Formats: sequence, structure tokens, C-alpha cells
Amino acid sequence: MQGGPQKKSVAICEVVLGDPARILRVRRLVLLAGASSALLAGCGGASSYHFAATRACLAKAKGVRLTHRVDFIASTASAGAFTVKFARNQVTISFGRDSAEAAQLAKGYVRVHGKNIGIEDVLRPQHNAVLLWAAHPSDAELGTVTGCLK
Repeated sequence: MQGGPQKKSVAICEVVLGDPARILRVRRLVLLAGASSALLAGCGGASSYHFAATRACLAKAKGVRLTHRVDFIASTASAGAFTVKFARNQVTISFGRDSAEAAQLAKGYVRVHGKNIGIEDVLRPQHNAVLLWAAHPSDAELGTVTGCLK
């Protein structure tokens, strides 16, 4: 390759960077996508629940009794767990650091459930909390607990 000076360019840079107008359009799209994601994440209510606030609310609810006695899986929840006892039912609420930990707690329950237990009916992961009911909850029981998830 003899001759005059050759223009050096890296193909990747030309494809990725392109012209300045295109860069601005891509930046706007990325910012818009990020803003949309943030808004959508906030639309589902709380993104995480807190042990102390939830327990304090349930302590004021009529017809419930709270206990720290929990099963083995709930005892591994990093943000705590407690059991809410109703007259004819109970629910263990386990709190993970985040929804990923809650998913792992729920997975643990699915792995060890008895064959005659419809786990889908009594296991309710919600954000970073996992609710495990002893029996299918009544509307009133479910409303009491979900109304206090804070």
C-alpha cells in the first residue's frame, strides 16, 4: 500500500456514533425510555413494604393477633417476618430486601409444599413481601392484610 496518506477510521465508531443529529435523537430516546420506566415503576403503588409499619398497622386492626412464630422459610427473610392470626385463618408475612428476595422465598415455599396443597391459592408474593395463608383468605381477611402493607 504505497501512495499518499490514508484516512484511518474505525468502523464501529462510525456506526455507533454517526452524525451529531442522530446522536441527539438517540439520546432523547434513551432519556425518554428511562423516564417512562421510572413512571411505570411508580404506578403499581409501593415498590417495597416495611416490617415495622405493616406490623404497627395490623396491631391496631380488630380481630387479629400477631406473633413472631414463623416457619423455617419465613425465618430466613432478611427484613423480618411475623404471623397474623384471624379467628379461622392465619397468614405469615415475610419481608425480603427486594422483590428478588421475595421471589426466592416464594420459590422455597413452592419447593416444599405438600402435594395436596394448592399453593397457588395461598401463596401471594407482593413486591418484597410474601404472604402465605393457612387457607384461602376471605375478602375481609385479605383486605385487612393488604390494607396494612406499608
